[in-house]
Amino acid sequence: MRRTPHRALAALAATMLAVSGCSLPVFSPGGDNSARERQQPGGGTGPDSLAWRNCAEIPQQLYGQKAPRMRYECATIPVPKDWNNPSNGQTFELALMRVRSTQQKDRIGSLLINPGGPGGSGIDTAAYLSFGPQVQGLPTEILERFDVIGFDPRGVSRSSPVKCISDADLDASYGSEPDPETQAEFDEIVALNQRIGAECGTKYGADLPLFSTEQAARDIDAIRAAVGDEKLTYLGYSYGTLLGATYAQLFPQNIRAMVLDGAVDPQQGMVAGSESQAKGFERAFDNFSAWCRATPAQCPIAPDARATLNELLDKARANPLRGADGREATAGWIFYSAVAALYTELYWPELGKALGALRDGDPDPMFELADTYTSRTDQGEYDNQADALLAVNCADSEEKVTAEQVRTLQLEWEKKYPLFGPALAMGMLGCAFWPGARDPYPTGAAQGAPPIVVVGTVGDPATPYEQTAVLAGMLGTGQVLTWEGEGHTAYPNTRCITQAVDGYLIDLEVPAKDLRCPAG
Repeated sequence: MRRTPHRALAALAATMLAVSGCSLPVFSPGGDNSARERQQPGGGTGPDSLAWRNCAEIPQQLYGQKAPRMRYECATIPVPKDWNNPSNGQTFELALMRVRSTQQKDRIGSLLINPGGPGGSGIDTAAYLSFGPQVQGLPTEILERFDVIGFDPRGVSRSSPVKCISDADLDASYGSEPDPETQAEFDEIVALNQRIGAECGTKYGADLPLFSTEQAARDIDAIRAAVGDEKLTYLGYSYGTLLGATYAQLFPQNIRAMVLDGAVDPQQGMVAGSESQAKGFERAFDNFSAWCRATPAQCPIAPDARATLNELLDKARANPLRGADGREATAGWIFYSAVAALYTELYWPELGKALGALRDGDPDPMFELADTYTSRTDQGEYDNQADALLAVNCADSEEKVTAEQVRTLQLEWEKKYPLFGPALAMGMLGCAFWPGARDPYPTGAAQGAPPIVVVGTVGDPATPYEQTAVLAGMLGTGQVLTWEGEGHTAYPNTRCITQAVDGYLIDLEVPAKDLRCPAG
């Protein structure tokens, strides 16, 4: 199905922050390497010295329209491939988009956006956010006071993209059994991950660690200088909080304001992070199930959503239906449809309808929901989000996990987190067979940084709320802002959150200590 512009905007609203892991969101650990000597990035050649060109075709291609009263301009900047050895002359090209309102007044500077992932396109996200409050984009006052700068980090989309996983292997990965019962089933998934790792290693070799978060954080300072900002104003979602926190440790003196929404705890290892998310998704599904019971007219699988999902998974394992495009509706695809919907409460009705349709013999609504998560096109093609995610997460990861450990954790988490635990364990196989060297990010205080606003959502499945205070405390200057709502990330979902963040970004007014905003 070809999405209408309205449908495309709705899908991006739900999924622009949803690319956050290997099989499910898996965040990699970092070692304390803050004492390492690193080459500092150079500045630009002068304020706003980039060669900007009109690129209004991007929102037009993505969403079938461009936002009214907005100008879209694009540019590229070269950055060293390796900030540890910038003098070797090897570079990556970073793609930037500047969105500027034709109603701009009292300009403060640039607002740099990262949507998460790793692997999410900041350019696509900046284009989406430019549509303003009517689609939960940026508030009008923010759009009129800042140039919104979206960038694709190194290895992502338009910025020297890393691409080494075939469409066929991605189909196999997403469609694979999320909780393999037999050793033979498990070994088949191991072999798939081994093949992916080998092919990526053959193609990129020694360049694989250059896609690390610390390298990307140093790119941000080059962008800040290139657009002519003395100080950085930054809005990072999900994995973008980890990227922002890394920047804050490296360049605390260069920060004007920083909002980190959907906090990642940089100090937890891969196993701890995966288990935290298993718990978060189980909690989110329980909340979805409660909504189903309370609103059966909107949820065809009421009153027991969990039992219905388990029944559908079991039927798919025995005799999967076939969609209109020829795909088998395996347990893996069903699983990812649930994952996609749990990122935002707006998609809960979609999940209820999709699973109801599947129960009635029609898997296509389920596939459409799953594809919003995987970024699979109607032609069966994928962008490079999954490739970039693996490259970044595995470069960052100091913790090594073996296939034997994954199998043990899968069976343990099956008992503790029956729907999501096994898949979170299986997601760690990607890094278990990743061939590149590691480059873990620092995990310490941002000494000398101004107050940094760290936003957490109580019902966040992907970056569970418990991580919010941990990240704020690690940075030392973090100020916690809480949304008592559902879904992944909070700004600008409600008036309370929006007012608090806008006041900080515009006037540098730090939200009241431990401010909690109601769900409504």
